[in-house]
Amino acid sequence: MGGIVYFSSASGNTARLVARLGLPARRIPISPSDPMPAAPERYVLICPTYADGQGRGAVPKQVIRFLNDPERRAGLRGIIAGGNRNFGATYALAGRVISDKCNVPVLYRFELAGTETDIDRIAAGLNEFWGTECLITA
Repeated sequence: MGGIVYFSSASGNTARLVARLGLPARRIPISPSDPMPAAPERYVLICPTYADGQGRGAVPKQVIRFLNDPERRAGLRGIIAGGNRNFGATYALAGRVISDKCNVPVLYRFELAGTETDIDRIAAGLNEFWGTECLITA
């Protein structure tokens, strides 16, 4: 079994998606002065993309800070990436960047706060990925 760790900016799109999943999750804080949550032993990261036109800045600084800790990074098993299709090649780019740097798979990509189809697919995919029908995190 594994858990979910996510980042959501003030827009709240990713937070709304995670809330609709109805699974326990730990949020990476927006404010750099707030303490980072402890990472579950194994987790999937849900992360939006914030890239400029050339793809710079795709991974939010808070997520970089979270993953720069070797103990937190060790539990990462996959990434679910958010984005906006209007940005073309940089859509969900944070997922590809994290996947390449941490050698984990991109499990799914969604736009903005996701659709009901996205929610169903993510929930089913997580159940399959973890090999169980129930995700439990402390």
